[in-house]
Amino acid sequence: MEKKHPFHVAIVTDGNRRWARKQGLSSLEGHLAGYKNFKRILKHCQKRGVKVLTAFGFSSENWRRSNEEVDYLMKLLERGLSNEADIKEINDAGVRIRIIGQKERLPESLQKVMQKVENLTKNNKKFVMNLAVSYGGRWDIQQAVQQIIKKKIPAEKVTEELIGYFLSTAGLPEPDLVIRAGGERRLSNFLLWQTAYSELYFTEKFWPELSEKELDIAFDDFAERNRRFGGDVNK
Repeated sequence: MEKKHPFHVAIVTDGNRRWARKQGLSSLEGHLAGYKNFKRILKHCQKRGVKVLTAFGFSSENWRRSNEEVDYLMKLLERGLSNEADIKEINDAGVRIRIIGQKERLPESLQKVMQKVENLTKNNKKFVMNLAVSYGGRWDIQQAVQQIIKKKIPAEKVTEELIGYFLSTAGLPEPDLVIRAGGERRLSNFLLWQTAYSELYFTEKFWPELSEKELDIAFDDFAERNRRFGGDVNK
């Protein structure tokens, strides 16, 4: 019998700076290595039958880092989303790119590039790539509630389904599996509402060194789990 695989995978791409220190490199070189690894992992997820991938690229808390590091990350992201060869490859593969997070906080030039890529890929159906930039799970819930209030929806009409409709991941299934690189064992304000029943997998591997093999191990581990979603433990 074929093993089950996750439909929606969410990844916390942690450990770029710690990996770089181990290699005697700068933090900026660590972020570059992390970016390169992201492209490999995206391809492997497609190969393994995943249909939605959400990656934590830059959290709302990351704004507290040095100006040099933040500027580099913004430019790296802009350069990546402006790479015509990479974007053509993604588009040809039927991947839709969605950017989730506080876009208004990002540099204007990056916002324009993001809008262009989202428009270019919006009709693709084979795979959805959510890139969480300037994102926080608490912010996501807050902005959903604010939208509900603005629309003057009565309290008795506010359901879990309605809140989900206003989240940044609206229209997509909740993550089946959350993978966190870097050895930490927490969600760190990532998709807090959406991961209520997600399976969690933690690895000591830093993000730049998280390989296709490690991803396969996470998928195999997922396949052995009995997902009950709060139901009877005997089922």
